[in-house]
Amino acid sequence: MSVEKNKLYYGDNLDILQRYIKDESVDLVYLDPPFNSNQDYNVLFAEKDGGRSGAQIKAFDDTWHWDTLAAAAWQETVEKGGKVSQVMQAFRTFLGENDMLAYLSMMAPRLVELKRVLKETGSIYLHCDPTASHYLKLLMDAIFEPQNFINEIVWHYRKWPAGKYTFQRNHDIILFYSKSKNRNRVFNQLYMSRAESTLKRFGTAKIISSFDEKGNRLPSKTEGKNSAGVRQDDVWEIGRVPPIKQLFPTMKPEALLERIIKASSNEGDVVLDPFCGCGTTIAVAQRLNRRWIGIDITHLAIGLIKHRLQDAFGEKVRETYKVIGEPKDITGARQLAKEDTFQFECWALGLVGARSAEKKKGADKGIDGRLYFHDEGTGGKTKQIIFSVKAGNVNVSHIRDLRGVIDREKAQIGVLLTMNKPTKPMIVEAASAGFYDSPWGKKKHPRLQILTIEDLLSEKQIDCPPLSQVNITFKKAAKAKSKKTETQQMFE
Repeated sequence: MSVEKNKLYYGDNLDILQRYIKDESVDLVYLDPPFNSNQDYNVLFAEKDGGRSGAQIKAFDDTWHWDTLAAAAWQETVEKGGKVSQVMQAFRTFLGENDMLAYLSMMAPRLVELKRVLKETGSIYLHCDPTASHYLKLLMDAIFEPQNFINEIVWHYRKWPAGKYTFQRNHDIILFYSKSKNRNRVFNQLYMSRAESTLKRFGTAKIISSFDEKGNRLPSKTEGKNSAGVRQDDVWEIGRVPPIKQLFPTMKPEALLERIIKASSNEGDVVLDPFCGCGTTIAVAQRLNRRWIGIDITHLAIGLIKHRLQDAFGEKVRETYKVIGEPKDITGARQLAKEDTFQFECWALGLVGARSAEKKKGADKGIDGRLYFHDEGTGGKTKQIIFSVKAGNVNVSHIRDLRGVIDREKAQIGVLLTMNKPTKPMIVEAASAGFYDSPWGKKKHPRLQILTIEDLLSEKQIDCPPLSQVNITFKKAAKAKSKKTETQQMFE
């Protein structure tokens, strides 16, 4: 019997949940909704006139805004009635029309859908900023019922201090709820190391505590050796991912997700992350032999996740999952370009393993994406491939512009990714740019290359040094450890 493939969906998670995810089909949900925790607290509660048009969340835009889209979401939720309607009406009365209300209005229908897809034995972990955690807890109580609240987990970490006249803000909140009070709810007890003073006194023996009829503690006794330790508490000391190692802003450490997945799922269970970002939940679920479903609204994230899985688990990992929602042919590509040029650009760059360049005025003009590589061995000079992406008509001026950019940036190769076929003058101009002589294999590679979307869909790739030698723009994910070498670390 074949195992159903894991799923990676591109699209709005509310739409994906409603269209594709069946009732009671998921064992564990973890979500870390985008939230602008760096925005000034008062700005989140500022009144808005709601006049702006609704906009899709873009990559790195960790915020929600009160606009016509948010107002429509609030109204739709309220009109359905029930406790969720009541709490949303109370939020609007208390908060007014601001970005915090927008955040709650967008979260409400998604949390309702997440409850629907959870099995009766399932659990949900909602990761949130302390600025919004108290509002989200009220919303979760309305949806999952207060008696199904299990824990408020404090993820404590250290970071560089910021701001004055406050205590350092060094924690996030994770709200842990069950779908129901089902006695068969999955929960695997985790343990943490005993205090050094306890270990010195009792060694690794199991400590037995008992009490008399009046509730007074009796002297502790010990039994056996090599006990598992102390039951895991709800304050988790796990270090953040250093910025230099981040694959994505707000990236969460694998140790955090490993603890959640091990506690509330078993091998073969289905784990869902509806805001999967750079795919930490997915990577950990894959390593721990869970089935998984990931959803994200940016092609940038989808491309990054595919490369992260390949880096960690090798080429064969592609056979274990399928991507749903990406263009599969030129018609789909044209439709994406028509709907959202930014997403088209991210998707096209993802086909060659690159990602969008941060758009800056001046210096980076004309650069849509980059790849970095090394072809001189360990410690050799970092070299780059520069990309320009065009969804519309193209002509020879685009090739000349790209040639100027690679000269300015001292890049080794420039590539134009285009929806439409190049003209003959474009091909001639590209050929006149000459070749890059790579020390790797002493091979020549055209300095200017043109690839159409049709080429990419037929799996044609850049003419460059072997991709196995390329240190791509996506920072490499660590290779997954085998089960034999994997150790359970409770603290970092």
